[in-house]
Amino acid sequence: MHLESTSAALLVVASLLALAWANSPWSDGYEHLLETVLSVRLGDVGLSMNLHHWVNDGLMVVFFFVVGLEVRRELAVGELTDRRRTVVPLIAGAGGLILPALIYLLLNSSGEAARGWGIVIGTDTAFLLGMLALVGPAVSTQLRIFLLTLTVIDDIVAVSVIGVAYTEHLSVGPLIVAGLALAGIFVLDRVKVWRAGPYVLLVLIAWVATLGAGLHASIAGMLAGLLVPAAEPTRAQMEVATSRFRAFRQSPLPTLQRETRDELTRTISVNERLQESLHVPTSYFIVPVFALANAGVDLRNGVLGEALTSPVTWGVVAGLVLGKTLGIGGGALVATRLRLGRLPQGVGGGHVLGGAALSGIGFTVALLITTLAFDSPTLQRDAIVGVLLSVVIASALGWVIFQLAARFLGQRDAALPKVLSTPVDPARDHIYGDLDAEITLLEYLDYECPFCARATGTANEVRDYFGPRIRYVVRHLPLPQHPHAELAAVAAEAAGRQGRFWEMHKHLFDHQNELEHKDLAGYAGVLGLDVEQFLRDLEDPALAEHVREDMASANDSGARGTPTFFVGVHRHEGRYDARTLIAELERSATGETARLGMRSRR
Repeated sequence: MHLESTSAALLVVASLLALAWANSPWSDGYEHLLETVLSVRLGDVGLSMNLHHWVNDGLMVVFFFVVGLEVRRELAVGELTDRRRTVVPLIAGAGGLILPALIYLLLNSSGEAARGWGIVIGTDTAFLLGMLALVGPAVSTQLRIFLLTLTVIDDIVAVSVIGVAYTEHLSVGPLIVAGLALAGIFVLDRVKVWRAGPYVLLVLIAWVATLGAGLHASIAGMLAGLLVPAAEPTRAQMEVATSRFRAFRQSPLPTLQRETRDELTRTISVNERLQESLHVPTSYFIVPVFALANAGVDLRNGVLGEALTSPVTWGVVAGLVLGKTLGIGGGALVATRLRLGRLPQGVGGGHVLGGAALSGIGFTVALLITTLAFDSPTLQRDAIVGVLLSVVIASALGWVIFQLAARFLGQRDAALPKVLSTPVDPARDHIYGDLDAEITLLEYLDYECPFCARATGTANEVRDYFGPRIRYVVRHLPLPQHPHAELAAVAAEAAGRQGRFWEMHKHLFDHQNELEHKDLAGYAGVLGLDVEQFLRDLEDPALAEHVREDMASANDSGARGTPTFFVGVHRHEGRYDARTLIAELERSATGETARLGMRSRR
């Protein structure tokens, strides 16, 4: 959130600087700078463009590449893995694409001005999230996820429009080269290439070829980002990395250092490593430089007055501000009323309408499409004025809506619950330690989750540190992407009926990659259980219902992934290593002791 709010502030500063420069006595210097030609050549082969085109056709490819990376990650391991959560934002997103274009065309139905309909369909995701951090609810994590999901369709359609609607001439040869480069990225994913270099090289080839083909290079950036693989670390990868690190600690040789570094790198997908490398330069440099190069409009000599009477200016303002607010807000309302889906937990109608208003910040995509849609400098000027006005109006409207929603609807924080919905019950929960211990650590876990397997060591360290002062509670949260996790959870409950829950709990994590039905029966035999009774209990609906109750309590308590820890009744956020949890548990115990002391004095 700090990165996003700072990036938004830099965008505002860069835009104001561009406007001030373009309307100053030194405005000729602004124009000359943008027209300065920069050439990169190797022999007879090279690229030669002015700085304005290097920014729009070069640096912005990185921006759209990062957007593509984010979308791919959300589809693979993020919020979009559960397709049911995408219905409402996708319908709202469709409304936020169609209605703005119709409003613009209603005001500009003919001539060259009609070509500007694409200006109003895009949302500047970075600016939107930055303004959300500045004017939105104090905690807006769930609304942020909703808006990110919504902008997936927005970004893909906007880039498609750039590549198709505003491309007039195509060269087949370079287009084939670009297609082969993108196909190469897909092949690298299939053969599990983990180094980032080959992917980056193919992205560069796709970019240059796309420019040569006559397409806007942003489409190459988006498509390349969508093809770069994202995946969760596997247990095998983590075990190998851990063993390498132990070997290096025992024998710190250069070769082992290199091998350890490589194994640690492999555990994180290429997608996430590239995002980590590119997010800061994209937010702090590329997008502000784009604003500096495109927001400078000379408004002197009555130009501003002329722009404010132009139907293009007000078509852009109405399309972005009114169209996005009504299109997204109405789409979400229709989808929820028809029960096609639900809003994310913690997000209310006022939050959605406020986010819809902020989606009227088209800035980056809108300015980019402006340069492609119009040949006329006058129409470009009018559209840019409309885009800049929309940023101000959409931000103010969003702030007003959020304030009204907080005051009259009680919709303040748009975040997941942070308090345990179902108290610990010794009659049903599995508790390790004294039932009346002063400190409680509860974990929602998944037996097929590699992070949970590592967290078992963390839980052991925490229990050893606190001794009899702590009770450790386990509940089940089998994730949809882990096909054997729910059966494994039932197996643990079945073992619990024979008084061997904790033994089965440990055995399941020790054999995390072998959780088929026959494997579970074998573990029951190894642990000395009555295997026939165990197999009957595996089919008992009561145990399956017990697991589903745990999953429901996890959902109501704001747990979305595993492992999720609760310190007392409060959900722990952030790192879950032993040192962090111990410190959090100590603070919790100190606070509880202080509260009890105050009560006794009263």
